[in-house]
Amino acid sequence: MSSSSQITGEMLIGRKAVRGAEQPLHAFNPSTGSDIAEPVFGSGTARDVGLACELAQEAFDPYRQLPLAVRAEFLERIADGITALGDALVEHAQQESGLPKARLEGERGRTTGQLKLFAQVVRSGQWLGATLDSPLPDRKPLPRSDLRMQKIPLGPVAVFGASNFPLAFSVAGGDTAAALAAGCPVVVKAHRAHLGTSEMVGRVIQRVAQEMGLPEGVFSLIVGAGNSVGEALVAHPAIKAVGFTGSRAGGLSLMRVAAARPEPIPVYAEMSSINPVFLLSNALAQRTGSIARGFVDSLVLGAGQFCTNPGLAIAVDSDALKQFVAVASEALGGKPAQTMLTSGIHSAYQEGEGKLAAIAGVETVARGVDVTGPTQARAALFVTDAPTFLATPALEDEVFGPASTIVRCKDEQELLQVAEHFAGQLTATIQMDSADLSAAQKLVPILERKAGRLLVNGFPTGVEVCHAMVHGGPFPATSDSRATSVGSTAIERFLRPVCYQDFPADLLPQALADGNPLELWRRRDGEITRS
Repeated sequence: MSSSSQITGEMLIGRKAVRGAEQPLHAFNPSTGSDIAEPVFGSGTARDVGLACELAQEAFDPYRQLPLAVRAEFLERIADGITALGDALVEHAQQESGLPKARLEGERGRTTGQLKLFAQVVRSGQWLGATLDSPLPDRKPLPRSDLRMQKIPLGPVAVFGASNFPLAFSVAGGDTAAALAAGCPVVVKAHRAHLGTSEMVGRVIQRVAQEMGLPEGVFSLIVGAGNSVGEALVAHPAIKAVGFTGSRAGGLSLMRVAAARPEPIPVYAEMSSINPVFLLSNALAQRTGSIARGFVDSLVLGAGQFCTNPGLAIAVDSDALKQFVAVASEALGGKPAQTMLTSGIHSAYQEGEGKLAAIAGVETVARGVDVTGPTQARAALFVTDAPTFLATPALEDEVFGPASTIVRCKDEQELLQVAEHFAGQLTATIQMDSADLSAAQKLVPILERKAGRLLVNGFPTGVEVCHAMVHGGPFPATSDSRATSVGSTAIERFLRPVCYQDFPADLLPQALADGNPLELWRRRDGEITRS
């Protein structure tokens, strides 16, 4: 079956396919710089958003009360359905993103893998946080009641697909997987950069939900031009949380809408990060070439369109740093231009890279191979000194694409001053050897305050989907530094605790029932037990 035969340009609202009546939209092929003629996608309206949200609200209690095994099976069957789409999905995603086949195949594996990870999380039940404190009727001066606590889902969640991950941060991506795992129905707004890919995956979720007899509103997919549909989604009273990956401007806009509601709701927005890499002196002297080439490879990976590409390197000035700049410049100079995801992202990259080059005190030391296509990005490398960096806020702005700046510091104290100056980041990296331990010990406490993931002797691109991963960080990297959008603890974003006091046995949730029918590990009177 061809990919086009699986795509109609319709939205998916509950169990129905609905043609949007507003502005017609075309998917875009960045490799050719032209629209994909068929199909035409119809934009939704506030009425469509309202219908999807109302169905999600009606589905909430029935869905969250299903057995955990059913919820886990739902996630696993979505993963299997995505896999079953085969080459058609990858080929269509290639058309809409310009990303190479191998990258998309890997991303598909990550998407299905995180769905199955959350299925395991659901089955374990540990996320429920089941806690029981026994009554103390004879305690003086006052007795203690029977108190039990578990976490329950917040309610329907709005998810916004990201431009740079057509699969892993999109319709069935991490936000959707975490929300469905928590017991929350999901309304997804498809990203304009991959409309057809979104519909293909959305139809898998819709079909699986119907085959399993799940409540109709457990999933919907909305399409919209401009900001009105997204804002209507966040503003709808049925929505209780938002998952977003995108620009700082977009995230802040949704946060304002959410805060202005009669009932404000959390927006978990991943927004901007420049992911500094600190090159400590001994490591730089011993491994100049390998660090420089690894840095450049990480910078240009995916045309620099990862939220973890290293946009900054910081080091004390030395002969080794000069050699690092020379090796990195040579490596970057041989990197071919790459197709970016959209014409808008391409334009923003050109503008941002141009602004960096025009800043007084910033030297352009290398550019990659010139472009040969309509939306290609040419890599760029700049050098400045610490006083210029500290005095120039524009040098801290994320340039989404393969551009990075090297900051020369006069000594270790100035390097630490630069570290203290940063706003919040998703990642911070230290390149070090054993002789750099003293400097690293001073740096780590600063970076713990600044970033969600700290790396030693690696590069920040590549986010593992596992239990220990944190993909978040202080503002403006994300809107809430207590949360992660990748890894099993991402489920925590969509949960809240409820205490049950003196409940009769027949009214208790199973997770808190005497006899532990779900066989969970629970905290009883302060001890972790299966009783």
